[in-house]
Amino acid sequence: MRYILLNKPYEVLTQFTDEAGRATLKDFVPVPHIYPVGRLDFDSEGLLLLTDDKALQHRLSDPRYKVFKTYWAQVEGEVTTEALEKLRRGVVIKEGRTAPAQATDMPEPEGLWARSTPIRYRASIPTTWLEIRISQGMNRQVRKMCAAVGLPCLRLIRARIDELDLGALAPGEWRELTPEESRKLKAKFSATKDPANRQVAAKPVPGAPAASAAPPTRRPGGGPAERGAPRRPR
Repeated sequence: MRYILLNKPYEVLTQFTDEAGRATLKDFVPVPHIYPVGRLDFDSEGLLLLTDDKALQHRLSDPRYKVFKTYWAQVEGEVTTEALEKLRRGVVIKEGRTAPAQATDMPEPEGLWARSTPIRYRASIPTTWLEIRISQGMNRQVRKMCAAVGLPCLRLIRARIDELDLGALAPGEWRELTPEESRKLKAKFSATKDPANRQVAAKPVPGAPAASAAPPTRRPGGGPAERGAPRRPR
């Protein structure tokens, strides 16, 4: 099995072919029979996981597993406490209400590469950075969340998938997961972690004996003694 991390550049499709001739993953990762886990928009950058492990690919893409992804968003305007609180409570976008996100303002990421197409710059409007962590995967969700709180997103970078991060990968560079990384990932999101397969202890029924209760004791020459009942004096 192959498990590959790629720093997807700006304006690259998260697929291996394109009839319109746009850049695709094939231009950067010459490994056959691997597929991306989830998607990263054409105009977004950052971490992408590719694998030929179809079972793991399915589980990591399934919202029931709540695979958290961390994004760095450069937004137009100043981030306010009110905007952060709205993101943390969940906001309404076209697809519905988002789940509460972990959101905080942050300085520009250290050592960040220049984008191939620079963002628009307005001298009168400042730009700031947000770190947003979510486990959902609605269409263009982070951009829509930012817009919903009055912070148009100018640049979006996925920095982390669960415990995997960009590290020193430059745009277009990729690497194999280490054996320890792939082992931990598979263990954390194994089939037994599927909520449908989890064994949940049955709730006790009021008045019913517990399943692990010891059998009732019997009085000599009589029927079962009631637990806790006082003995008759002899």
